[in-house]
Amino acid sequence: MRKVATIILLTQLSACSLIPEYLRPQVPVAAEFPSYGNSNAANTNIAADTITADIRWQAMFADARLQKLIALALEKNRDLRVAALDIEAARAQYRIQEAARFPTINATADATRARSANIFGTGTGVLPPYTIYSVGLGFTAYELDFFGRVRSLREQALQQFIATQEARTSSQITLVAEVANAYLTERALDERLALAKQTQVSQQSTYELARRIFEFGNSSALDLRIAETQLETANANMAALKRQRAQAENALVLLIGSPLPTDLPAAQALDAQLLVSDLQPGLPSELLTRRPDIRQAENLLKAANANIGAARAAFFPAIKLTTSVGTASSELDGLFKSGSTIWNFSPQLVLPIFDAGRNKANLTLAEVQKDINIARYEKAIQAAFSEVADALATSTLITEQIAAQQRLVDAEQARFQLAELRYRNGIDSNLNLLDAQRSLYTAQQTIVELRLSRLASLVTLYKALGGGWN
Repeated sequence: MRKVATIILLTQLSACSLIPEYLRPQVPVAAEFPSYGNSNAANTNIAADTITADIRWQAMFADARLQKLIALALEKNRDLRVAALDIEAARAQYRIQEAARFPTINATADATRARSANIFGTGTGVLPPYTIYSVGLGFTAYELDFFGRVRSLREQALQQFIATQEARTSSQITLVAEVANAYLTERALDERLALAKQTQVSQQSTYELARRIFEFGNSSALDLRIAETQLETANANMAALKRQRAQAENALVLLIGSPLPTDLPAAQALDAQLLVSDLQPGLPSELLTRRPDIRQAENLLKAANANIGAARAAFFPAIKLTTSVGTASSELDGLFKSGSTIWNFSPQLVLPIFDAGRNKANLTLAEVQKDINIARYEKAIQAAFSEVADALATSTLITEQIAAQQRLVDAEQARFQLAELRYRNGIDSNLNLLDAQRSLYTAQQTIVELRLSRLASLVTLYKALGGGWN
C-alpha cells in the first residue's frame, strides 16, 4: 500500500497540463476617457488628498439617513443573500473537483456464506457450505492524472468560484448605488410635492379672485374657466406626484428588504446632500482591476480556458487504479492471525479509439465557449468605459445647466410677481398671470430634476469606477 501511495504521489507531481497559455485580451476602448473640463469640487466634505475612485460608501454618502438605509440593505436584501449562497455553492463545487485529485479510501468488512458444486473433485453432488470473513482498506478506479484532466477541471472550478465572489461584490456595489438613487429620487419627489403644493395654493387663490371678479361682472366666463382649468391641472399634478412618491418609497422598501424603521435620522434636502464630486477616473485600463464585473468576466474566461485542457486530455489514455489490502479467514477470530493477509492491485488503461467524434466535438465546444467568454469580457470593458464616460459628462457639464436654470427660475419668479400685481390692480388680464404661474412651476420642477440628475450621475460614476467596497 505504501508503494502504491508513492506511485500516486509521483504521478501527481509529474502530471502535465494541456491548458492553453492564458493571454489577457487587449482592452477594446480608447486609451483615455473623454475630457469634459475640471469637475467642481464643491459640495464635498472629504479632503482633496483622500478623494479617489476607491473611496468607501460611508465616506461617499454623508447623509446619516442614507447611510442607515444602505447598511440595512446590505444586511437584509434578498438578492444579496442569493449572491452569498451562490458563493457557497461554488465553493462546494470547487471542493468536489479538488477532492478528485486524491484517492477515496474506503474501509470494507464482508462476510460471505456460500455453497458450490463439486466440479473438480470426484463423484457428484455439492461441497459443504463455507463462510469467508474479510476486512480491508482500498480505493476503486482512482484516475492517475498524467495529462492534467482532473487538474484542468479543478482550475475551471476554482475560476468559477472566484467569479462568483466577484459577482457578489458587484451586487453589493450595485445595491449601494440603487439604494442611493432610490433615496435621492424620494427626496426629489418630496421637493416637487412641496412646489406642487405651493402652486396649488397659488392657483386656488387666483381662481377665487377670478370668481369674485366674474361675479361682479368685470370679467367673462372664459376667464373664470381658464383659471379653473389651471387649478384642476395643479390638483392633477399633485395627485400624480403623490402616487410617484408612494412608489418611490415602495422601491426603497424592496431594496432594503424590510419596512422602513421608525427611528431613521431626519432626511436632508437635495441641495444639502454632500456627495464626493471629484472622483478621479484614472485610465480605462485601471477598470480591469477596479470593477468586479470585469474581474468576474475574466475569471469566467480563465475557467473556459481551463476547460479546453480537460477536453484535450480526453484524447489521451486514462489510467485508473483499483487496489485493496486486508485480511480474510474462514473463522471470525482468525482474521488477524499470521498468514491471513490478502491484497489486489488492478490497473486499467482506457485508450480512446472510436467515439464517433465525441471528443473532437467536446474540444470544439470548449474552444467556442472560450471565444464567447472573450467577447463577453470585451463587452464588459466597453460597457464600463461607456458608463464612466457618460457619468463624467453629466457630472461635469450639468453644473452650468443648473446655474442657467436657477437664473431662469429667478426671472420667472419676478415675472409672476409682476403679473400678479398687475392683475390684482386690474391693469392686465388673468391670462398673463396664469401663464406666468405655469412657467414658474415648470422652471422650478426642472431645476429639482437637474439637481437630482447631478447627484445621480455622481452615484453612477462611483458605481462605474468600481465603488469602494472592501
